[in-house]
Amino acid sequence: MKHAEKVKLGISIGDLNGIGSEIMLKTFDDSRMLDFCTPVIFASTKVLTFLKKHFNLSLNYQGIDEASKAIDGKINVVNVWKEGVDINFGEEDPKIGEYAFKSLQAATKALKENEIDVLVTAPINKHSIQSAEFNFPGHTDYLAKELEGESLMFMITDTLKIGLLTDHVALKDIANTITPELIEKKLNIIQETLKQDFRVQKPKIAVLGINPHSGDNGVIGKEDEEILKPTLQKLRDKGDLVFGPFSADSFFGSKNYVNFDAVVASYHDQGLIPFKTLSFGNGVNFTAGLSKVRTSPDHGTAFEIAGTNSANINSFKEAVFRAIEIYKCREEYKELTENPLKKQGRKL
Repeated sequence: MKHAEKVKLGISIGDLNGIGSEIMLKTFDDSRMLDFCTPVIFASTKVLTFLKKHFNLSLNYQGIDEASKAIDGKINVVNVWKEGVDINFGEEDPKIGEYAFKSLQAATKALKENEIDVLVTAPINKHSIQSAEFNFPGHTDYLAKELEGESLMFMITDTLKIGLLTDHVALKDIANTITPELIEKKLNIIQETLKQDFRVQKPKIAVLGINPHSGDNGVIGKEDEEILKPTLQKLRDKGDLVFGPFSADSFFGSKNYVNFDAVVASYHDQGLIPFKTLSFGNGVNFTAGLSKVRTSPDHGTAFEIAGTNSANINSFKEAVFRAIEIYKCREEYKELTENPLKKQGRKL
């Protein structure tokens, strides 16, 4: 990418009965956003016209047939479908789930074919989107398959970054899912993404224990002693700055997290409860480990307030800015590492 060009930012529309369309449209109702990127929304102009009227917005957009025809300085809408859609805010509807998947599928295809640079996904309803084609716990797993990467859910703000060893895994299956191989793989992904996407040259990472009090030396479960501690020691012996396991119950209350570039939680709620408590409404979900950049807001469809014109746009707007920043950091990293001697002006 040439530095003068704006990032082409693709947006999947999410569940139309939720708040995703509201926060997306309100974000780009501010025309200053077009100074930062060229938005490409995967939906239909017919649906957006209904939504624009419902939320009493003034933004203008243009319909296009494919993302490659997006025009800089405009809000572009790829017409993934032509027909009208029956939107009933706050209701779980498998038909609406089909449109959420159509949007995501088209956006992912454009991402793979480099018609857009990054993808921001509006929230889906994980139940209504399920089908023969979409049989995944969420966006992260679907994108990992489509983009053939080792994905990792990475929740980020300026001051707090939390990665997960396991994400959408049932609690009863966590202990059997966490293996030395999984720990090494996830920590390697986090180290690499901190380097290439966040300009951290030597990442310092904290790892939370699997069991309460990290197992209390085997009294409360043996996984920390037998799996987690030996694996972390192996990584330290290689020179990696990984620390722990830390007892999760006091780690955030004591503000120990400020001493690290990232924190790794063993399972979903262990990481996301403190993250959302400390940063809800401003955090971003970033899918690390993929060849392409994808972000999303740190909340779901919020059916309980959908259509009421009261949704907070901060997390979605932050997801847009984060996607742009990460993309530029990654491009810069590629330039610096492809031929470092050339960059330094040295001759072989």
